[in-house]
Amino acid sequence: MAKSLKLIVEALLFASDKPLAIKEIHAVLPEVKPADIAGALRVLKYEYEAMGRSFMLHEVGGGFQFRSRPEYGAYILKMLQASPARLSRATMETLAIIAYKQPVLRQEIERLRGVDVGGILKTLLEKGLIKIMGRKNLPGRPLVYGTTRKFLEVFDLKDIESLPKVKELKALGSEDDEQQNLFDQKPAEQEAASQEAPSEDASSEDTSSREAPSQQASPEETPVEEEPPPEPAG
Repeated sequence: MAKSLKLIVEALLFASDKPLAIKEIHAVLPEVKPADIAGALRVLKYEYEAMGRSFMLHEVGGGFQFRSRPEYGAYILKMLQASPARLSRATMETLAIIAYKQPVLRQEIERLRGVDVGGILKTLLEKGLIKIMGRKNLPGRPLVYGTTRKFLEVFDLKDIESLPKVKELKALGSEDDEQQNLFDQKPAEQEAASQEAPSEDASSEDTSSREAPSQQASPEETPVEEEPPPEPAG
């Protein structure tokens, strides 16, 4: 090859608007072995790390992409005069269910969240974070949803296996739960004490209600006035 493989790979990465996988680079350079392409990527990654540049060669979304370092994000946003896109809590919850349960039906998502998710699914589809993976072999042939490659890029994940494990998330939340239990303990004890000791006013009201029978007449004792028959017409 007349040109340096490393420089050709660098040019392809620079021109691409999405992460490039080794097989995609190999499609452009079929005469080069995938192992050699992987070696060129490792060299490029090392060189940029050694130079301490403001950007890096990052493995994300099943491929490789040049990305600016996080510490320079505020300056880039200021230049672009844009605020970082944010998803609502409900949207994030729905997206998390899809990511961990995929392929998943809409009915399964709604069963877990307890609310309709039609509008949220539409938003996630428009943003390219999820996709329709097909239909399930059930009555009505319902749609099945899963995450996209863009989802991996947005959340800086190498692949779907890079998602935090459920037990890891539970471990992170355990300390918060213990602290919350400490805050909730005293109010709970006060509530229990209030239930065990009813107020004197309430007990006196109950006693008076038992000692004073109702004066209201029963339906059987209530007289019913009969209407007089109509007078015959003269």
